[in-house]
Amino acid sequence: MSDPTPITADSPFDFLITEPEGDVRAVMLLAHGSGGAMDSPFMERIANLLTGKGIVVARFEFSYMARRRVDGKRRPSGRAEKWTHHYFRAVEELLEGERWKSEWDGLPVIIGGKSMGGRIAAMLAGDEELPLAVKGVAVFGYPFHPIGKSEPENWRLEPLEKSLLPILICQGERDDFGWWYEVDAIDLPPQVSLEWITDGSHDLGPTGKSEATLKSNLEMASTLAADFAASPPVLTISFEGDSFDPGEED
Repeated sequence: MSDPTPITADSPFDFLITEPEGDVRAVMLLAHGSGGAMDSPFMERIANLLTGKGIVVARFEFSYMARRRVDGKRRPSGRAEKWTHHYFRAVEELLEGERWKSEWDGLPVIIGGKSMGGRIAAMLAGDEELPLAVKGVAVFGYPFHPIGKSEPENWRLEPLEKSLLPILICQGERDDFGWWYEVDAIDLPPQVSLEWITDGSHDLGPTGKSEATLKSNLEMASTLAADFAASPPVLTISFEGDSFDPGEED
């Protein structure tokens, strides 16, 4: 059920929250991509699908996007690194603010988002000060590299390698930010699970010739993310080295 509170830009943390009508399995905080708002068609569809699978979904906007609601002006997002503190504050505000409900206490909290929003959440996953309630990261379309710049020096693997949390990436096979054959050629760290979405673009939509549909692809991605959120893998740290070993599921 969608939160009836109107969307405004009074604050970067005017959360847009959708809640399941039945039992709640987890809480997920999602940030938008660089060019789409928190109520973009993709964000609306994925939030509603997750809600139908027992996940509370809270969305928020980075301030450059929130200001667009005030004056209608499009602004560039700038470097993703500049928004990590903003995302961290959003996590704290959600967990400690008045929008949090007591019945959510003890549930797994997952952070993530679409493209840039998911990448920033992955950056936070290496922060030892992140609240312990956060159990993982879910990314819809990780921007492994800029479009057309797949040279090794342009890959954005550091957040994945430094993550202290399990990360789920739902990636379209035709994603211009990381095609399947490009990503398959590298070794992802063990804390990262990557699920390929059939013939999907960066928005997970297939071509017209595919047997897959946008509906089936979003259904697959939302099911994977909901199950991950409800039972995030537990990582154990080896003190003999810097590697991670996935433990049994919680």
